[in-house]
Amino acid sequence: MHELLAALPAGARVLDLGARSGSFETLRRDIQVVRLDLEIQTRRGSGSYVAGDAARMPFAANSFDLVVSNHSLEHVVELEATVREIGRVARSDGALFVAVPDAGTLADRIYRWLGRGGGHVNAFRSPEQVIELVERLTGLKHRGTRVLISSFSFLNARNIEGRRQKKLALFGLGNERYVAVWVWLLRALDGLLGTRLSHYGWSFCFGNAEHADGETWVNVCVRCGAGHPKKELPGTWVYRCPACGGWNLLSASEPRP
Repeated sequence: MHELLAALPAGARVLDLGARSGSFETLRRDIQVVRLDLEIQTRRGSGSYVAGDAARMPFAANSFDLVVSNHSLEHVVELEATVREIGRVARSDGALFVAVPDAGTLADRIYRWLGRGGGHVNAFRSPEQVIELVERLTGLKHRGTRVLISSFSFLNARNIEGRRQKKLALFGLGNERYVAVWVWLLRALDGLLGTRLSHYGWSFCFGNAEHADGETWVNVCVRCGAGHPKKELPGTWVYRCPACGGWNLLSASEPRP
């Protein structure tokens, strides 16, 4: 996503779909970011906020150079109507970024078990399913796919507001270092056995976008969820996330696709 943001020309317009308080941040101040959600959150990031239904967006056709749907399509009730609206508001020469969970992964199953569904009303089970849906309803061509590794940040007690569930006792009561060790073990098993225990889902680029297939960042912070290439991280075994300072164990090998 950040590669797409960096490539935009000055004055470009970006739609953050299903943004809540903002699904991404950018240092660029020469582009306009509009964030859409059903309800506007009290705590907000940068950009302009609009309350509206993703299936009936209050924007003119061809309004945005880049549309970002960052972990939002699994939550929308009217999925096909929403994807059609994305195609309507995106410029024909614009780009689209989509990230969704794989409903068959351990991470998604634990998330839904803890959150009594977690608000997920759409189950995506293959990248081909997402690509077909988006290409058919938006007319934007698929440019690339990446496997996303889970941070399991929803288990981190630092990210949980209010009373903690008793189920969290199975994960060290959400202790950050416990979660980091557990996640490191899952990634190690993936590297050794070719399993998918640490996988989360996929990200896709469509339209006027470049997105390299297969480039997976395995080191994903258990506090903020930010991923980083291993070469950019300090330390041999332990590192502090450059984005938030979260405590993590460094994984040396990439999981198999």
